[in-house]
Amino acid sequence: MTTTDVPAPTMVASRDGTPIAVWSAGDGPPLLLVHGMTASHTSFDPVLPYLRPHVSVHALDRRGRGGSGDAKAYALEREFEDIAAVIDRLADTAGGPVDLFGHSFGGLCAFGAARLTSNVGRLVLYEGWPVPDPAAILGPDGVMDRVAELLASGDDEAALASFYREVVGMSDDFLEALRASPRWPERVAAAPTIPREVAAQNLGILDAAEASEIDGPVSLLVGTESPDHLCAGVHELASMLPDAGIVELDGQEHLAYLEAPEPFAQTLLTFIGTDRHLAPRNGG
Repeated sequence: MTTTDVPAPTMVASRDGTPIAVWSAGDGPPLLLVHGMTASHTSFDPVLPYLRPHVSVHALDRRGRGGSGDAKAYALEREFEDIAAVIDRLADTAGGPVDLFGHSFGGLCAFGAARLTSNVGRLVLYEGWPVPDPAAILGPDGVMDRVAELLASGDDEAALASFYREVVGMSDDFLEALRASPRWPERVAAAPTIPREVAAQNLGILDAAEASEIDGPVSLLVGTESPDHLCAGVHELASMLPDAGIVELDGQEHLAYLEAPEPFAQTLLTFIGTDRHLAPRNGG
């Protein structure tokens, strides 16, 4: 079963009224998954079979894509509020805290959301968090200018490929595999959101006072093969958080939940304290 097997998402109204779509599957304590740039809730489909037997998995579409709405003006704070609203709804339904996972830009959004609600249990950030120098995580000089030029010319697919190669560090082989997946059109459709999210990311500067507000357990995931710029600031953040640890994903890059979903799920479930047996359900 994937998120797409669920007939319809639950719609949660954010603070500004924007509807946020949330797909749910599985049983157990709630875990909310927040995707990164150019993705949607469907990016987590490969890892769901290994999570569903142990947790109730909820994957949202961030604003501006998929089943979620958008607003005329964009601000990073609205992303924080979106996720916090979903967490509070899930916590109310479950009668307890919600574990939260954020990937890449979604990690930065999850970090901000965790400061807005007391309903977060354990927080997992995978190569996405506020950093001392946001410009350091944007890859080679000039790459975002090239992405913007391609978007302005209407070549969203080329812009997306450039972003994946030069910022994410994606190999040509993996990029071609992603192009062949049924979710590629969704990623191309989300490409125009790259500039606004990059601009917002530049405001996500690491602040010790803000980090100290997150007093629950935090796991910071980094791939041992990920580009250095995507892991920037991890040690600084870990030193500022009251209860945090760094976990290296051996042999993995920036998209371990796609490339190695079973061991990735093992890492995630181990931290949030669920059953360690990861055999997917029949038909998973």
